Amino acid sequence: MLESIFSTTLANNLSVLTFLFLLGVALILGFAISLLYVKTHEKEEYAATFPTTLIMLPVITAVIVLLVGTNLASAVSIGGTFALIRFRSAPGDPKDIAYTFLSVAIGVCVGVGFWAYGILFTLIMCAVLYSITRNSWGVPKTHQMHLKIEIPEAMNYAGLFDDIMSKYTVSSSLKTIKTADFGSLCELHYIITPAAGFDSKAFLDALRSRNGNLNISLNLAPTVSFSS
Repeated sequence: MLESIFSTTLANNLSVLTFLFLLGVALILGFAISLLYVKTHEKEEYAATFPTTLIMLPVITAVIVLLVGTNLASAVSIGGTFALIRFRSAPGDPKDIAYTFLSVAIGVCVGVGFWAYGILFTLIMCAVLYSITRNSWGVPKTHQMHLKIEIPEAMNYAGLFDDIMSKYTVSSSLKTIKTADFGSLCELHYIITPAAGFDSKAFLDALRSRNGNLNISLNLAPTVSFSS
């Protein structure tokens, strides 16, 4: 009875049992990717709904490929991939985009019938990603920070903080200069690499004694974008 109901809608004479089996495989593999994401981001903040999205993506992609058929499957898969990536593209962790690509690729594998390759692919990628994360591969030993200093507009900023920077940082670079408070102040934006044993309070106190105790902020550089 089920075959007669669905026979007019399933592409390429796909049986209901095969359809359900492939959806089950996609769901399990999506859950595996989601679990990996949660385990490798235990010490990081992430959107609470993203792990659920990683479970859904392989299933949704597999259904699209299964029901569209062979002629348009490639076009729909590629178009769907870019559409799915768009919602993660601004701004966010590039790793999240990679996980999204991975989930879509697994869904495509299952959707075209290569579910065994999808399982093998998932196992390999899970092992690689878990190993990379646990060994902190690619994580720099020193981290950069964004420093913003306000100074009076009439003050000459050239070389003003060079001695302080050389004492407390390994490197420093002035990236942006802009006016503030209707031109009465200047904002200097630096990228700095702290020296070993960096004392942020002593660093800020030294800067405050030089800029007239105006506002100073110190933040992690990767989360900051400069504007002119």
